[in-house]
Amino acid sequence: MALNRSVNVPIIRPATTADASAVAALTNIIIRDTTTSFKSEATTPEKQTAAITERGPAFLVAQDGDTFLGYATYFPFRGPDGYQHTVENTIVLTESARGHGIGKLLMTQLFTNARSAGIHSMFAGVSAENPAGITFHAKLGFTELARLAQVGRKFDRWLDLVLMQKML
Repeated sequence: MALNRSVNVPIIRPATTADASAVAALTNIIIRDTTTSFKSEATTPEKQTAAITERGPAFLVAQDGDTFLGYATYFPFRGPDGYQHTVENTIVLTESARGHGIGKLLMTQLFTNARSAGIHSMFAGVSAENPAGITFHAKLGFTELARLAQVGRKFDRWLDLVLMQKML
């Protein structure tokens, strides 16, 4: 899927339930084919509809014309209310959207929305097998805090998790 060059800057907007199928399809490619996500169970448009509805402005999509390019979202870091000002992010782009600054646009708007919601701290849990994801977050001001050895398992092997944090 090539970017539509008739649109100079992709649109970054809040996700709607109409985006749920595209979000699920992209997420399932990552789940099925990579260790970027430690999940092994596919998601569904229904699950993504619920996440989009629940998160509101904490769930953004990027599009170029009618072409879906990816999404970024944040969600509670931990359950108790003492953590209410800390969240974790996820960002996923289509392969053709990577390397064009779209991820930075998504995350910049996500930071703005998070600050408006009173969020103070954002975490990223990045697979150690995803050096591009680690570099991407570092360029956005995330600091590596820890490498958790062998906390995930997928494709019959142990996976390490890199925890990164940005103060908003």
